[in-house]
Amino acid sequence: MSTNSPIFPARRQALYEKYRYSAATRSGDLLFVSGQVGSRADGEPEPDLEAQIRLAFDNLQATLAAAECTLADIVDLTTYHTDPEHQFETVLKVKDEIFPAAPYPNWTAVGVNWLAGFDFEIKVVARIPS
Repeated sequence: MSTNSPIFPARRQALYEKYRYSAATRSGDLLFVSGQVGSRADGEPEPDLEAQIRLAFDNLQATLAAAECTLADIVDLTTYHTDPEHQFETVLKVKDEIFPAAPYPNWTAVGVNWLAGFDFEIKVVARIPS
């Protein structure tokens, strides 16, 4: 039986302590990353959608790095959008820069009506390299 180990990126511990959750959990050779949002340094949502999406991916990369993973280790990707119809073009623009070539991770995009003031959130499952 494998044990679960919490993973935290540098300089964001207060956020996870405040809301009582782990940025990611390692279970065996898999990493389950909690939803990452595009928060500014003060924790508030970045108001510009494209900048918010980029910050969410930056926060995701910091969490992956804390577990010695990269974007290439992502197996499954789920994104959440408060207004998918109007946001999707911007999401695809940034996503195509983040994942410019195959093989691409699985991807599920979900429309939601609330993300605590954010417009975009991303969560992933990654395989931790040996």
